[in-house]
Amino acid sequence: MGLLMLMLMSALAMNQAQAQHVFNIKDFGAVGDGRTDTSKALSDAWSGACHSKGTSVVLIPRRTYLLGPVLLAGPCNGAIEFQIKGGLRAFSSPQLGIDHWISFQYIDKLTITGGGLLDGQGAASWPYNDCSKNPNCKALPVTMRFSFVTKAWIHNVISLNSKNFHFNLFSCKDMTFEHVTIIAPKDSPNTDGIHMALSSYIFIRDSGIGTGDDCISLGPGSENINMTGITCGPGHGVSVGSLGAMANEPRVNSVFLGSSTFTDTMNGVRIKTKATSYPGAVSDITFQNIIVNKVNNPIIIDQQYCPSKQCRLQISDVRFRNIRGTSSSLVAVNINCSPAVPCTGIELRDIDLEYGGRERKASSVCANAKGASYGKQNPPSCLKSSLHNIRLI
Repeated sequence: MGLLMLMLMSALAMNQAQAQHVFNIKDFGAVGDGRTDTSKALSDAWSGACHSKGTSVVLIPRRTYLLGPVLLAGPCNGAIEFQIKGGLRAFSSPQLGIDHWISFQYIDKLTITGGGLLDGQGAASWPYNDCSKNPNCKALPVTMRFSFVTKAWIHNVISLNSKNFHFNLFSCKDMTFEHVTIIAPKDSPNTDGIHMALSSYIFIRDSGIGTGDDCISLGPGSENINMTGITCGPGHGVSVGSLGAMANEPRVNSVFLGSSTFTDTMNGVRIKTKATSYPGAVSDITFQNIIVNKVNNPIIIDQQYCPSKQCRLQISDVRFRNIRGTSSSLVAVNINCSPAVPCTGIELRDIDLEYGGRERKASSVCANAKGASYGKQNPPSCLKSSLHNIRLI
């Protein structure tokens, strides 16, 4: 019986191996010395995997491989697993005018895993990131760009020192980030951890993000976004926006962030709009079970870039629930909405935020906001109180 079982297991393992076509970049000429450009080897391995039927594996084995900008495009004939066992290292030069390092396009059923390292070598590029001051600034590479990708699972991957955003999603659907680690210094500009736009059904779970900009940022057209178990810091927090920069922007809708921790960040949970924003909508947003440690703006809605009533983006049905910890500024709750289109349906429930300086109490500020507060309110709420208590599930 033992021999029969062993034979069956061996046959099963062989069938699984045959079902997966492995394309090892070393077989295509890659040299893992950290100095030899692997771009052609990876592109050739991807081409082979993409044209194969069934599930294929593009393998980056152990050791470090230097890699220039690559476009890995579909559609492909089957699912692909991009398995990073070793490390991929970007060129150290700024690479001005290039918008990606590794770009995935038009792919269905993509897995990225392996426990390996994406080293963006961003330090030489950060001084050139002057887009906030220079309207003619040149693009810097995003570490991983996803465009028109569906049914993807990115897990057990480390992204270090991106030149620009670490991960950027555009027009993607049904993607999960899980056990992803993102690292960059707190003074590295525009190194957002995960940014998305025109994307839906995105799940981000159990991941640690410390960077120089937003840990996670949601642009126009972000819908059905679920984020849980996020550890953020350093960075600028989790941001919905900036929004309203262009006419006819698609709405942001159905966003949930829960069971997450922010430490030494500029913001905790934030919604922000551009100055002189075009009409648009943000609705059905929930921030729940959040711990903040020495966060400058734990709760913030900011539409005050435009005091002349030119912010016309409607924010509604935003829930801040069970948010507690310490604020490094006196204003722990700052809800400043548009005088042209006031916020509606704002909920503050069970808020407990202390000013870290201790000698003074934290405060809350509201402007052009309609809503109600429930349960504990420390600091005292700037919204009307309600005795009606709904049990949260």
